[in-house]
Amino acid sequence: MVTLHKGKHYIINNDHIATAEEAAKLSAEEGKKQTLTYQVLEKHNHSDNMEHLEIKFDSMGVYDNTYVGILQTAYASGLKEFPMPCVFTNCHNCLCAVGGTINTDVHKYAESACKKSGGIFVPPHEAVIHQYMREMIVKSGDMSIVSDSHTRYGTQGSVSIGEGGPELAKAMLGKYYEIDYPEVIGVFMTGAPKPWVGPMDVALSIIGKVFKNNFVKNKVLEFIGPGVSSMSMDFRNGIDTMTTESACLSSVWATDDKVKEYFEIHKRPNDFKRMQQGDAALYDGIVEINLDTIVPMIALPFHPSNAYPLADVIADPEKYLGMVEKEAERVFENNKDIHLDLRSKIHNGKIKVDQAAIAGCAAGSFENIYAVDQIAKKLNHGLGTFPLNIYPASQPIMYELNKIGVLNDLMNYGARVKTAFCGPCFGASDAPGNNDFCIRHSTRNFPNREGSSPANGQIASVALMDSKSIAATAFNGGYLTSAEDCPVEFTVPSYEFNSNIYDNIVYNGYGKAKPETEIVYGPSIKDWPQMSALTDNLLLQVASVIRDEVTTTDELIPSGETASYRSNPYKISEFTLIRKDPEYVGKAKAVQVYEKARVAGDAAKTAEIYEVLKAAGVDTPVEELMKTTGIGSVLYAKRPGDGSAREYAASCQKVLGGLANICIEYATKRYRSNCVNWGMLPFTYPDDNINLEVGEYVYLPGIRKAVEEGATRFEATIIGKDGNTRTMELELNGVSEAEKKVLLAGSLINSYKAE
Repeated sequence: MVTLHKGKHYIINNDHIATAEEAAKLSAEEGKKQTLTYQVLEKHNHSDNMEHLEIKFDSMGVYDNTYVGILQTAYASGLKEFPMPCVFTNCHNCLCAVGGTINTDVHKYAESACKKSGGIFVPPHEAVIHQYMREMIVKSGDMSIVSDSHTRYGTQGSVSIGEGGPELAKAMLGKYYEIDYPEVIGVFMTGAPKPWVGPMDVALSIIGKVFKNNFVKNKVLEFIGPGVSSMSMDFRNGIDTMTTESACLSSVWATDDKVKEYFEIHKRPNDFKRMQQGDAALYDGIVEINLDTIVPMIALPFHPSNAYPLADVIADPEKYLGMVEKEAERVFENNKDIHLDLRSKIHNGKIKVDQAAIAGCAAGSFENIYAVDQIAKKLNHGLGTFPLNIYPASQPIMYELNKIGVLNDLMNYGARVKTAFCGPCFGASDAPGNNDFCIRHSTRNFPNREGSSPANGQIASVALMDSKSIAATAFNGGYLTSAEDCPVEFTVPSYEFNSNIYDNIVYNGYGKAKPETEIVYGPSIKDWPQMSALTDNLLLQVASVIRDEVTTTDELIPSGETASYRSNPYKISEFTLIRKDPEYVGKAKAVQVYEKARVAGDAAKTAEIYEVLKAAGVDTPVEELMKTTGIGSVLYAKRPGDGSAREYAASCQKVLGGLANICIEYATKRYRSNCVNWGMLPFTYPDDNINLEVGEYVYLPGIRKAVEEGATRFEATIIGKDGNTRTMELELNGVSEAEKKVLLAGSLINSYKAE
């Protein structure tokens, strides 16, 4: 059972939630300081107070479909040498199967950058980014920043952050990470998981309770309580990674002897620190979890928060698969070629699954895969033709599983064992067939994230489950089965970490920069385009209006094979909103033609679009408007930015001439930061029923001066397609001084160049 306690609560002696009588005797100021979060943030804060933080990190990580843009920004802004250990993994585009030589060219680019500036280069197939960080980099009490939303190393006592590329570039340049002190939610755990329950079951139980009500949005989750000690490190890591899907900012766990042993196994005993909250730690809310009551769970398409007890779905497949079909109709309402027929998977009252995968930072652990082997041995028969794909998260894990015979067992039963790769998580491998229903222990199940292409009339769907129940299903002919119905005496042998694997293949240049090294560029690696500073006034045309409750970064810029083009900002921008609004790119580029003409001094061309300003009472000569009034596009979505940290969700809009977003609220802090760092004004408009249509214009006179002066409200003139006008008050809240400089300069790169 997961219970939410709103408002401030104390945890007393890591034992119980304080009674009202106990709380009345305690100090709120002292209670805040007793949290693990406060202890770590205070150590890393360089501002003069703890309300507005300026953080310096201890380490950072990037990977192959994010690091080119980050490095291009950092080098353009003056990067010489990495100021901290900076890990470059190659775990997303390592199949090198799309775009000819582009992916290997990117890997060579990164390797040369590591030699030049002192980075750590982890070659393809050696480890997924988060597993390498856990094994080799993260320390108790430290902070890391990584260019991936699933950056969660809380189990080791670290408060780590997943952010978009510009924030990583700032860290490379030794700049501060600026953030207001976050609220902290205590995750108070009691009891112990049942043997058939896995980490995904616990994670989905939490996500299902807290995502849709924003209970933990942009907050730090602090895992405490007597139940923590009942779980192994692999189990804790599996929960921790998935906390991203709750929309929280970060996480941290109390550390104990199991954490100490983890560091010892990985030959870093001195990196362990025992961390425990104080005797009366004060939290801004409590998520109370009785681990004894957690059951096998399933997250139905198309979000991890669509979490239900697996037994309920098995018992009533018509109800639950029918719900998914209705959701698919809503998601793909603008694509009449898409028809999801999940109820055709019901055979004699049972759900027949088409494919399964266990992979990545959430699932590729030693213990998860060992448990799959134990279930396979218990049932003792092959998979038939059912496809079960298993990806150990690192070569050391694969080596140990191979050494003790687990991989041979699994291959003997018909499983497909593959090297460390994030592919199943974001649609770069194991793309299923049309109308297939897949089960995966990976991080997300957003629409089309499994690799289907709606533009080609394709649809498939993924349900998230724990590895144990996936194994029970796979070895039951593919019929959806709970691990609870497959009684196994689960045991876990001791794990031996083979560090020779990394010693023999990883290039560790930290502290040994070779500035004379030439960066290796492939033909598809392109610099960011030139971007203009914010002009005195703005004329924006609405290029897309999305009225879904939440818009994911997968919808803003898809993952999968398109990720290979992220080294080329022009190429990748062609895919912006391709699944959600295929007309967006054409509309944005049509407006951008006028901005390019303005910058080039083409008065005749720009006069065409400035003509609309007459409806707003502006009859300034074109030549003057060209000096003062920038032209661009604007996107409206209710709550954009759930999901990935990818900067391309924002940068692609900017490359196409986007200059602003308007929304009710931003789904995540990291997406808003991406907008700011690419010089796009992050407006909000609190009314759910905004009166705004594609093709209309938003005119913002005096916008530069207003931003300079710190204004938070702006009266915009909306010019309708019929020429009629109306006003709308937009808000620009929470803009820091550093963010103001970036917005005025037009981008983070411009801001640093001006220093």
